This record gives sequence, C-alpha cells and structure tokens, in this order.
Amino acid sequence: MPRFETQKSPMASYHIRQYQDSDRESVLDLFTRGMEEHIPTTFRHVLTLPRTLLLLLGVPLALVLVSGSWLLAIMCIFFLLLLLRLLVRQPWKEYVAKCLHTDMADITKSYLSVCGSGFWVAESGNQVVGTVGGLPVKDPPLGRKQLELFHLSVSSQHRGQGIAKALVRTVLQFARDQGYSDVVLETSILQQGARTLYLSMGFRQTGQYFLSVLWRLMDVPVTHLEYSLPSA
Repeated sequence: MPRFETQKSPMASYHIRQYQDSDRESVLDLFTRGMEEHIPTTFRHVLTLPRTLLLLLGVPLALVLVSGSWLLAIMCIFFLLLLLRLLVRQPWKEYVAKCLHTDMADITKSYLSVCGSGFWVAESGNQVVGTVGGLPVKDPPLGRKQLELFHLSVSSQHRGQGIAKALVRTVLQFARDQGYSDVVLETSILQQGARTLYLSMGFRQTGQYFLSVLWRLMDVPVTHLEYSLPSA
C-alpha cells in the first residue's frame, strides 16, 4: 500500500489520500481549471513566434497598400488576434473534452479497478486541492514495467506549499511498492513549473514530439520524461 503523506506547517496543512467517488466534482473542476490556465501562456507563446509577427504585420500592411485605409488595417489586427486566441484555446479544450469522456469519466473504474494503478487527492481543510493518477503502460519497452503519471494538478491558491512534490512522491512510492521499473509522463514545454519540478526530482527527458499539426504550428512540443526506480 502507498504511504499517504501529511504535511503540517504554520503556512500549510494537508494530507494525501486515495480518491473517493465523493471527490469527483472537485477533481474534475480542478482538472479543467488547471488545463484552462495554460491558454493565456500558449497565447503569449504564439505571439512571440516569427510566423505570427509576420502575419500580424504583413496582412495589415498589405491591406494599407491595397486600400489605403489604416482603420481597416487596425481592424484586421484585432480580428487576427481574436482568431489566434480562439486557435490556441482549441487544443486545450479538446484535451479536456477527451479526458472527460475517457479516463476521467469514471475515475474509480479507470484508476482504482485496474491492478497496479491508483488515483490520489491532496486535501486541505476538507477541500480537494491537488490530484494525481497513475496507470500501467500497456506496451512498455522489453523487460520494463512502467507506470504512467497522469493529471498532476494543484489549485492556484495552494501552490508553493510542496503539495505537487508530495503527490509525485506518492506515485513514486506506489510504483516502488508495486514493483515498477520506471515512472513515465508527458508534459508540454509550456508547463514550466511542472517540468522544473519533475527534473528536480530526478526525472529525465527521453523524447519530444508534436501531438498534432496544430501543436506543430504553435511550436508546442510534448516532452516525454522518465524516472528510473532502483532495483530491489
């Protein structure tokens, strides 16, 4: 059984426990809000791309040369910014919708009814403030037994208290107890806080790819990270 962690300090008090069905609404809300937080970051990232700057400057300038109207050019810039904003929302919204119809549709069935898997929440003041899950990798490399970490999330009001690190430790300890050789996960380059945490805890990057053409256009690759557990 995994060891559940309790942390108490003048600034924070929380404990980590296994997910219960009564947590469902809070967990889904935390997950959805956490994913939507990446939309502004993605928008700012896209605005810095050379192709975006070329679009925002080139198209309005072409309109001025053709029509002679600066007002039309300014309206065009606002329209392009709105279009870009809608564009960067789409992949995050699609990811949330996909999860809500797959593993997050029935968390108990997906994570607690499968051997070698689990889902945990961090609770503070009778409120769910963090989540993390783990599922066995279906086709791991030959000779390896891998657990994949999913849905690490901490509410914005409770960050900086070590909750995310404690949740990751819970997954790592569970993996050790279950005889896994590695814990793996995927995250985007824009999730810098999470990436920094994982790397500081001993994860290493083993790959990088784009989920779709849209992600490639936005220059947002997904990185694959791996933590190798010591042999017993």
